[in-house]
Amino acid sequence: MEVLTVREMSEYLGVSVSTCYRILKRGEISYYKKSFGYRINKDDLKQYLETDKTHRVLSGHFEKAIMTPVIINRLGGVIDAMAKAKSKRLAYGFGSVRQRKPGGRWSIDYVDHRRNGKNGKPLRIQKYVDADTKEEAIEVLQKTVIDVRVRTGELKRENIGFREFAQIFKTDYMSSRRNWKTDSYRLETLIGFFEDKDLRQITPLMIERFRTSRLNKGNSKSTVNRYTQLLKRLLNVAIEEGLLETNPANKVKLFSEKDRQVERILLPHEERKLLEVSTGHLRSMLVIALNTGMRRGEILNLMWSQVDMMTRTIKVEQTKSAKVRFLPVNSNLFEELTKLKTQSGQNSYVFMNPKTGKPYTTIRRSFETACRNAEITGFRFHDARHHFASVLVRKGCDIETVRELLGHSELSLTQRYVHAQDAQKRRAVELLIEPKSDNNVTRSQSVKWELPATSCFSVN
Repeated sequence: MEVLTVREMSEYLGVSVSTCYRILKRGEISYYKKSFGYRINKDDLKQYLETDKTHRVLSGHFEKAIMTPVIINRLGGVIDAMAKAKSKRLAYGFGSVRQRKPGGRWSIDYVDHRRNGKNGKPLRIQKYVDADTKEEAIEVLQKTVIDVRVRTGELKRENIGFREFAQIFKTDYMSSRRNWKTDSYRLETLIGFFEDKDLRQITPLMIERFRTSRLNKGNSKSTVNRYTQLLKRLLNVAIEEGLLETNPANKVKLFSEKDRQVERILLPHEERKLLEVSTGHLRSMLVIALNTGMRRGEILNLMWSQVDMMTRTIKVEQTKSAKVRFLPVNSNLFEELTKLKTQSGQNSYVFMNPKTGKPYTTIRRSFETACRNAEITGFRFHDARHHFASVLVRKGCDIETVRELLGHSELSLTQRYVHAQDAQKRRAVELLIEPKSDNNVTRSQSVKWELPATSCFSVN
């Protein structure tokens, strides 16, 4: 027995997700509810459609239409199609469908009241559609006519509250996203503010008030931007479902986050001290972070199947960009991985929590303790990634290589990790000083400019 989600049901029937929810609420198809959403038996859907081969479920005011010889037309009454049974063109009052030749393409014919033709009358539209059967062509025709009449104001879309649509969005659009858990918390906050407000009543001013309320509660500008982006995505889906025509969030500008991009780079003695006070799995994680630039999540979920000790490479799979990248292992890291491999035994993950038998999910407490013992302030675990990039550039590694190691798709993303060190800055401005008159050396000779020898992977 194959079980489908509401989203899969939508794709199977060829209708919107909101229409599927209305079908289920009317009890037309049996379902059962799990903690993570509705589930529908695919056999029930087949039986639902096979009740009448031309049965189609439509959105808006065509929630249910059965294409029998007598067409039920909610826009224009009842049309008797039997009189035109011998005609190649099948008319239904609001338009017609036609197949040029047996087995050929289907076309639809309708009137667009939004535009006028040369004679000043509403424009007649005839076009081919992507349909294999008569029923599919009729469905396309009806959806097209509905869209025309909605846009002219002749019909109105069904009202739906923010809370109701947010639940649909969460169940059918967010479940497959990588940051589903974080966005779920944000969505609950959005629901708490907008509550049951009609989607069409949400304005840019209302969104600005929400953003202000989050700032007043202590959220940073970058966090408020994440709320805004989630809301914008939700309203875009509402447009796709035909519940909105425009997105009010498009008129809201995101806050600048440049002032939040503060990276803390370790001094050589701080790096040594931090590794000295760190013990167990935390020290090994720091060695990996400082020698590869891997993110915390990538390290926590690292499996031994991704580590090739023969070629000395790490295959990073669960990346932020969903693109696999390969990282070389230097001698410092190879030594650390060899020790870990001996200690881990048959564990599939590099860092397995012995209490749960699963990978570690957080290292916040142990990392904060290590920083405190090392007397290091303002340093986050993610800053080890910034430190990695900065040290490579300082030691002569080109920025394009750093970009590939960090896994950035654009060079501009890598440039924010590149920092000119204080010593380099001081030597640079010293070049501006003119030599004294009693000194025969030139300015270029007075200051010796040196770059360290290139070494892209010797971090420690």
